[in-house]
Amino acid sequence: ARLPECPKRRLGVFPTTLNRRALPESPAVATAAHAHGGPLLASSSASARRDAIMAASNGPSTSTMLKVLGCVTGVVGALLVYGILQERIMTRPYGEGADAERFTFSVFLVMNNRCVSMIVAAVVLALKRGLVSPVAPIYSYAAVSASNVVATTCQYEALKYVSFPVQTLGKCAKMIPVMIWGYAINGKTYKIADYLVACGVMTGCTLFAMYGETKSSSAEGPSTGIYGIALMLGYLGFDGFTSTFQDKLFKGYQMETYNQMLWVNFCSAVISSFWLFSDSSMGAAIQFIQNHPEALNDVLILSAASTCGQLCILYTIREFGALLFATIMTTRQFLSILLSCVIFMHPLTALQWLGTAMVFASLYYQAFMKNAAKKDSEGKEEALPTQAPEDGKAA
Repeated sequence: ARLPECPKRRLGVFPTTLNRRALPESPAVATAAHAHGGPLLASSSASARRDAIMAASNGPSTSTMLKVLGCVTGVVGALLVYGILQERIMTRPYGEGADAERFTFSVFLVMNNRCVSMIVAAVVLALKRGLVSPVAPIYSYAAVSASNVVATTCQYEALKYVSFPVQTLGKCAKMIPVMIWGYAINGKTYKIADYLVACGVMTGCTLFAMYGETKSSSAEGPSTGIYGIALMLGYLGFDGFTSTFQDKLFKGYQMETYNQMLWVNFCSAVISSFWLFSDSSMGAAIQFIQNHPEALNDVLILSAASTCGQLCILYTIREFGALLFATIMTTRQFLSILLSCVIFMHPLTALQWLGTAMVFASLYYQAFMKNAAKKDSEGKEEALPTQAPEDGKAA
């Protein structure tokens, strides 16, 4: 009797766990291999392997470049509109002649921004069918929100006393209070390079403040510049505290970004509404808008631009990481200063331009330094050999 024929074994096809070792674990390589006919084969020819590696090293695809362009356009465009409207609302009168009035209700702007962001976050969660109920205790959201409301109010109020370029450049010094709060709250330590960047930013801000006009065009009185600087210091202190405290409070919670966005903005809207009702400015703000309907358009577009910028920022960080985001934001701040100088006629001296250049050079250096350190650490991890255990089981 004939013995049953053994099934022919397919040569060259290995289990998936071994296939991954056939070529470097790069998404681009894997994509190129998949496009050339399915899973990777350990017995593939040298030419096929060479083609896959060359496809991976050809650089970013057209779709990736379009995504980057979309991120740059979204973040820069939305936040430039936000900056221009912020200065227009807080420093330019509405109406003409005897009816001209200035908008003075900073907390109303904060409340409106937070309400729009809260609605957008709720819509996104509904579309994604994400978790809507709060993940952390509600007081955690409220603590972050209270600090954020005070910081943003200081930011708007400062425009009554200092020019927009001063405000924008001052916001670049945010890293200094973040470092201080990080050490005080979380016990974080920083490298010498971080302190050098902080010194570069501080030196640039000092040059800008000392060698040129810093007062807002709407400011009156000799002490207004001091009030403006005090408000900017308040903004920096509370904003640095917000980001540091947020990391500490939400640590350990598996929280989706939009869930956090929903509840932080909800608490911020409640706090700012209570603030407006407690000092009777809610009615006055509504009356102002009724007298000057064009102000409502500016307020709504300001809130929409703020929310759109926030969504573009979240997408940019998720898709391309912190380096591209930091580069875009630094460029946006510089463009905001240039645009403000052109539209609202803020003349800057040569030393003020030098200070501005020092600040942004320090920020660009910080972004690329962090990226280089990240690549170096990733390279060391990839260089470590991964040996299979002697018993042949998967590691």
